[in-house]
Amino acid sequence: MFIRELPSPLFTVEYLPAFITLVEKISKIKLQLQALHLLIMLMPEANRDTAKAFLQFLKKVVANEGKNKMNLWNVSMIVAPNLFIYKGKRANQQEMQAAATTAHIVRLLIRYQDILWTVPSFLISQVRKMNEAAMNSKRQLMFDKGVRKLLRRKTMERERPERPEGAVTFPPYLQSDIPEGVIRVYAPLHSKVSMAIQLNGQTKAKDILARFHCENSHGSSQNVRGQIQSLHEIGGNIGQHCLDPEAFMLDVYRANPHAEWVIKPKAT
Repeated sequence: MFIRELPSPLFTVEYLPAFITLVEKISKIKLQLQALHLLIMLMPEANRDTAKAFLQFLKKVVANEGKNKMNLWNVSMIVAPNLFIYKGKRANQQEMQAAATTAHIVRLLIRYQDILWTVPSFLISQVRKMNEAAMNSKRQLMFDKGVRKLLRRKTMERERPERPEGAVTFPPYLQSDIPEGVIRVYAPLHSKVSMAIQLNGQTKAKDILARFHCENSHGSSQNVRGQIQSLHEIGGNIGQHCLDPEAFMLDVYRANPHAEWVIKPKAT
């Protein structure tokens, strides 16, 4: 009743036709899921959060099929009209015939909901490639500018008198690199603000958060300890990326070795 009585549809008037079209125009389930995933990402935050809570509830209903006789098919047939025929809009014959299509969408949403709430990996990969291309273009411009500057300097040096013997030249400052597979994580709000962590194939983002929580369990303020923290990948070939707790850090590190790693309060 709550969903049906909303003044505007949960999936928004703007995107509602796209949900139906993706099933009618795309036959492969994998591609349907990718399109569905992107549509969920486009929804306003309040709608997306409400959809998440609703789908989690429906998943629990289906999980108790043995007691309530409500399997995935039954739930989808009951829920679909409330999601795709909204208040103030009459259901025409064509929309009633689309009931099977909308029920299929609901089944996909319930069955695969766990992948819908994070930015899809193929989209992040595309963003990385775009950023790397932009960075390479910028580096080329800087290189060309540097070459021109160096040529001007060489020309000027040839025109100057030679440097007297014994003149001192200073080597450039050398900064030691962090070893391969080691990241330095910063947590500005904690008492221990940084920590070098050796990654392996099993290290997840949540493991790093747990380690910081353990190290700072006595030193951090009560306010910081009460906050939900998240690990962010910043810079390199990404702008800022809030990592999923289950993300394997070695894979993320290899995809963006020049990033900075910062623990911040999770946005609510």
